[in-house]
Amino acid sequence: MMNLFSLLFGGFYALSASGNAETTLTFEPGNFVDMLGYMGKGMLVIFVIIGIIVVATLLINRLFSRKK
Repeated sequence: MMNLFSLLFGGFYALSASGNAETTLTFEPGNFVDMLGYMGKGMLVIFVIIGIIVVATLLINRLFSRKK
């Protein structure tokens, strides 16, 4: 039976049908390099969305602000 320490600090586990825990987490540098393109596209989309929010905020501020 797994104790709390092994669950928190021992990695990720998947319980099989027999109830035994087996480690399923592996690090493969080739997969990391392959995913860099997807991460770059995701960060670009986040940057564009933040830009749209900033521009919309500036436009709303200009349209509805009162001049003193």
